[in-house]
Amino acid sequence: MSDRFDLTGRVALVTGASSGLGRHFAKVLSSAGAKVVLAARRVDRLEALAAEIEAAGGEALAVAMDVTKADTIQAGLEATIAKFGGPADIIVNNSGLSREDWFTSMDEDDFDLVMDTNTKGVWLVARTFAGALTKAGKPGSMINIASVAGKRVGYTMSAYCASKAACEHMTRAMAVEMARYNVRVNAIAPGYFETEINDTFLNSDEGEKMRKRVPMRRFGEHEELSGPLLLLASDAGSFMTGATLVVDGGHMWSSL
Repeated sequence: MSDRFDLTGRVALVTGASSGLGRHFAKVLSSAGAKVVLAARRVDRLEALAAEIEAAGGEALAVAMDVTKADTIQAGLEATIAKFGGPADIIVNNSGLSREDWFTSMDEDDFDLVMDTNTKGVWLVARTFAGALTKAGKPGSMINIASVAGKRVGYTMSAYCASKAACEHMTRAMAVEMARYNVRVNAIAPGYFETEINDTFLNSDEGEKMRKRVPMRRFGEHEELSGPLLLLASDAGSFMTGATLVVDGGHMWSSL
């Protein structure tokens, strides 16, 4: 059964790989045998991660990419093909950010930045990399990182919630369109996992109140996303498309 999770010979793109969940996803995919393309704006961090992966026996390529800029995504595709001989056949759309404020006070530029990164960025990366897969006639798997915030709402999170809800619904639309090309499209919706985006909040008094509302009474550990990631990336999930795996310690179903 372990062979079903083996990614040897596969090439995986991870956006937002310079920190947090993206960094973890890249290391997990590499440990399963994939060659990894590390994409983000902070290239120095990517190069350090690439060196770490290669020291462990893997193969990695660091590429500068801003998911809101189509030309940088295209450049990333071209670099991937030049390095590994073809487009990535595992695509992890992980780049994301948040700007929080009451919706009546939020700056329009902040709203646009959240939507451009979390929603349009997913679409731009998918259009470029999944499009390259169909042209090459290769099967593949795309995994969009959504959020439980796309299913429920929280104060001052209107833009983030909207962007992640759109990401998840777009995943389903992409799955229907890509199924005929044998490219699966799924999503993971994490609950609260500590990253650079939320560490200040999670370690505050308000964060402690949030932790107590999680039925498992704790936040997630990065490693607890490894299984869902490998399931969707590998042949173990070969008949899954258009699905969203919620990984949140039961937070979605906590009592009102």
